[in-house]
Amino acid sequence: QVQLVESGGGWVQAGESLRLPCTYSGSFFRLATMGWYRQAPGKERELVASVARGGSTNYADSVKGRFTISRDNAKNTVYLQMNSLKPEDTAVYYCNLRFATLTYWGQGTQVTVSS
Repeated sequence: QVQLVESGGGWVQAGESLRLPCTYSGSFFRLATMGWYRQAPGKERELVASVARGGSTNYADSVKGRFTISRDNAKNTVYLQMNSLKPEDTAVYYCNLRFATLTYWGQGTQVTVSS
């Protein structure tokens, strides 16, 4: 069964960093658009960052300059490097894969940033 598996979440203090990897078990990773979304309590899920198959990236305004998304097609893995974390970054972070009509979601990983 195809899976997206996230890891790397945890509890950090404001100003610290975390890196979230997400690994895909399917066969067309290099053709897919990969994204990271997050959902805070009481809020809708929002796009944090995405990287297209050609490498172009897109970021939410709230994370520009602090977060970096990257992909390693040889490892079927997408990364979200999060620097200068803020309490408002606290959320469950979800990995997303889109290819043609297919969309897959990971199970989510909790990131908690304390002030």
